Amino acid sequence: MNRPNPAFSEPNVRLFIAFRVFFNARFYYPVFTILFLDFGLTIQQFALLNAVWAACIVCLEVPSGALADVWGRRNLLILAGSLMVVEIALLCFAPRTHPNLLFAIFIVNRVLSGTAEAAASGADEALAYDSLKAAGQDRHWPRVLEKMMRYQSLVYIFAMSLGAALYDPALMQTIADALHIDYRFTQDTTLRLPLYLTLIMALFTLVTTLHFKEPKAAKATAVSNPGISPIRSAFGMTFQAGGWILKTPFALMIIFSGLLFDHVIRMLITLNSQYYRLIHLPEASFGLIGSALALLGMFIPRLARRWAETNTPERNLIVLAVATLAGFIGVTFFWPWFGLLPVVLLYAVIMVVSFLVSHYLNRITTSGQRATVLSFKGLMFNLAYGGIGIVYALLVNALKSAPQSVDPGGSQALENMAFIQSIGYFPAYFAVAFSLLLLIGRHLLKSSHDHRQTE
Repeated sequence: MNRPNPAFSEPNVRLFIAFRVFFNARFYYPVFTILFLDFGLTIQQFALLNAVWAACIVCLEVPSGALADVWGRRNLLILAGSLMVVEIALLCFAPRTHPNLLFAIFIVNRVLSGTAEAAASGADEALAYDSLKAAGQDRHWPRVLEKMMRYQSLVYIFAMSLGAALYDPALMQTIADALHIDYRFTQDTTLRLPLYLTLIMALFTLVTTLHFKEPKAAKATAVSNPGISPIRSAFGMTFQAGGWILKTPFALMIIFSGLLFDHVIRMLITLNSQYYRLIHLPEASFGLIGSALALLGMFIPRLARRWAETNTPERNLIVLAVATLAGFIGVTFFWPWFGLLPVVLLYAVIMVVSFLVSHYLNRITTSGQRATVLSFKGLMFNLAYGGIGIVYALLVNALKSAPQSVDPGGSQALENMAFIQSIGYFPAYFAVAFSLLLLIGRHLLKSSHDHRQTE
């Protein structure tokens, strides 16, 4: 008979899993773009709102992590939960009859959403890990990550499926008719249904944060300089953590390695709907494919945990690089239907990378600066993703403007041709970037053996 893992007897660990599940259960995600447009916003306003959201995260990512280390992780999580409630409530009750007021409300929503993301980033993970460490159970962190990712995947599938269904007035009307409910569903009546469910998740998130308890080690750090303001201490912590990363070769390589895989695979994932269309998958299947890919979260975390416990970081890096290169080469062939297989491989890789980066970085980081270091990681990942997005846009524009890119039969055909050509650059880009990473790693780790040690 299997005994329960002692790690899950820690209340903060259970609350951490619940927080991640509730905070990320956003029922409007499958209809995110069309939701904004159906509210009455333009595509240009939608793009601006996304830019505002990303800017908030980038600007606040590291300061919020430092503030969590000096003010308290629990306080930052309560702030994140409160902001989530307000940001979703704004959309639930925003009036659609005043376009200027509506756009202003959406801007406030995006600012609050980005701030909540930044406040939660690093603080939740640091609080849970320090709770395990205080109980002498930090060796079980990989199992915590495994269970958290599995629950997240399950709820993600549920939220994606239910959110999309509730938004479809035709489907809702069919269900109502089958149940003999005398009600006429329109897009106006279904528009906010996914938002109402997300508001319930936001309230669950806030209640969860109120039950967290600050670990003793983190609490001691937060009050170690009572005569200094939290803001001033946060800036000091930011510089201290940044200096520690630069002076710790293994930490720097963990971040660089994770950044490499994350930004390039995320860029391809962002383009997946266009790729699916070009490998002849029907658009009606895209939501089902997203849910099926989320099912990987039920199996991949267990594989990642075994790798973390039995393989050296160096070996894991090589295996993941080979898998990633195989995936990128596979997508360049645009195989009808079977082209989905390399996408599955790349999804699996990015899940393993997320797991391993969290495991290795938490293992070597001290309690007093854990949230700040994790926030540095998040900032670098997002900057790299933003950078490759700009480079990719320039690449596509250059391919469309090339002399040989004569209009092959309409603007859409030209778009498709440029897209197919652009995908061909991914394997070479990754191979060159990974070679540079190996050269940097060889220099940084010449006096270290951390990358060749197992648990």
